[in-house]
Amino acid sequence: MSTLKERLDQIEQRIAVACECANRDAKSVTLLPVSKTFDATVIREAVGLGLNRFGENRLQEIAQKAPELSDCDVQWVVIGSVQTNKAKEVAKYATELQSLDRIELALALHKRLLDNGRTLDVLVQVKTSPEESKSGLAPELLEGFLRELVELPTLRVKGLMTMAILSEDTQAVRACFVKLRVLRDQMQAHGIEGVSLDRLSMGMSGDFEIAIEEGSTEIRVGSALFGSR
Repeated sequence: MSTLKERLDQIEQRIAVACECANRDAKSVTLLPVSKTFDATVIREAVGLGLNRFGENRLQEIAQKAPELSDCDVQWVVIGSVQTNKAKEVAKYATELQSLDRIELALALHKRLLDNGRTLDVLVQVKTSPEESKSGLAPELLEGFLRELVELPTLRVKGLMTMAILSEDTQAVRACFVKLRVLRDQMQAHGIEGVSLDRLSMGMSGDFEIAIEEGSTEIRVGSALFGSR
C-alpha cells in the first residue's frame, strides 16, 4: 500500500500536469485535504507533511478532533451543508466556510461572530449540477445574495464553490465548472463593492484535472489523498 506522502506526491504531480495542460502556474492551485472520517492521528501525519488546512463536512467531527490537534495550528474549513442552528459551532471552530448558500445561515453566523469578536472567510456554494441531491444557491440568485452579504461585515466573501455532477460524462462535469467560472466573471464585471471572488473551489478526487482546466483555484481532495473511507 502507498504511504500518505506518496499519495500527496502523486496528487501534486497530477496538479502540475493539469496546470501545464491549461497553461497555468501550478502554484495557482491550492490543495484542500478533506479529512472527514479520518482520525486525528492521520491528520497529524498530514501536518507533518506541510499541510495545515483540512476540510470537514461535519462540525461534530471537528469538535472531536480539534482538542487532540490543538498543538498543530490546524485550520478547519467547513465544506458540508450547515444547519442554521450550528452557526455557533462554525463561529467557534472554523477559519473558513465554503458552503454558504442562504441568508438565514449568513445572519446566524454574523450574530455568533459578533459575539465572538471575529470574522470568517466564506465561499458561496452555487448549485451548478442538475442533481437534486446537490446543495447550493441557484445561479440566478447569486448577485442579490452577494449584495446582501455586503451588509454583514463579519463574513468576508472570498469566492465561490460548487460540486459537479457525479457522472462518467466528462462534458457534463466540465459544464458545471464552466458555469461557475462564467458566473464568477459576470459578478466581477458587476463590481460588487466589498466582495472578492478571486477563489473558485471546484474539483474533487475524481474530477479535479477538469476543474483546473476550467479555472479552479482550489481542489478538495479526500480519498485520493487519505485512501478509501
